[in-house]
Amino acid sequence: MDTLNIGNVSLTWLSGGVTYLDGGAMFGVVPKGLWSNKYPANEKNQIECPTDPIYIQMNGKNILVESGLGAGKLTEKQLRNYGVTKESEIVKSLEQLELTPEDIDYVLMTHLHFDHACGLTKLVDGKYVSVFPNAQIITSQVEWDEMRRPNIRSKNTYWKENWEAVETQVIPFKEKWELGNITMIHTGGHSDGHSILLIEDGGEVLIHMADLMPTHAHQNVLWVMAYDDYPMTSIAAKQKWVSLGLAKNAWFTFYHDAFYRAVKWDADGKQITATLKRQP
Repeated sequence: MDTLNIGNVSLTWLSGGVTYLDGGAMFGVVPKGLWSNKYPANEKNQIECPTDPIYIQMNGKNILVESGLGAGKLTEKQLRNYGVTKESEIVKSLEQLELTPEDIDYVLMTHLHFDHACGLTKLVDGKYVSVFPNAQIITSQVEWDEMRRPNIRSKNTYWKENWEAVETQVIPFKEKWELGNITMIHTGGHSDGHSILLIEDGGEVLIHMADLMPTHAHQNVLWVMAYDDYPMTSIAAKQKWVSLGLAKNAWFTFYHDAFYRAVKWDADGKQITATLKRQP
């Protein structure tokens, strides 16, 4: 399992599923001749996009960032449309860490799109129940409101199957939420309620940009997804947080990257100076 330490904060990537999504949608208006040099596509013009939650161990607390794709929830049509080649193996991943879903104290949801939130619930005897029954589920108030009352566009990704069984566990925040060395910050952009994570400890800095920068190939502030509801907000947030991260020699971590778990760039953002590669 791939692990990164930021001071005394430990991050480990779990197996949350794999999707293959349209490369054009993932890179928006960026020409394929540019993005495919950084992130190759298959013969269907799809790129590999894992959905791997990050397990954080900090001050005796067990924390997840995102919940994975879930297992047994998607229809055959959905599996085909989203190019799913593997569903979530979160329970097995936690077992390797000698943990169970009941041991999780917090689940930090940067947003609640299906590929991040399906792992929050599971079917038991025909009824959806919480996968992490003892956890507080943290997300922005804006995101939580839209999850329950999606608009004509967002209803395709905000599903009641992913929130009704856990609504008593959800703790929404307005602008930011803090726990120890972790700060969760509402940015908007990819979704109206999208958030990022900032971890600082021992003089080290990590920024989890979530779907503002889903892969290392999205580092250019103008390279935003066609899936983004508010692309200009995404660009403004990337300008702010990528600049801050470069200035602080921060690690940037990923949920969707098929090649890297984490990357550092030089101060100009032109050269990769350190990586944690995703193991096969």
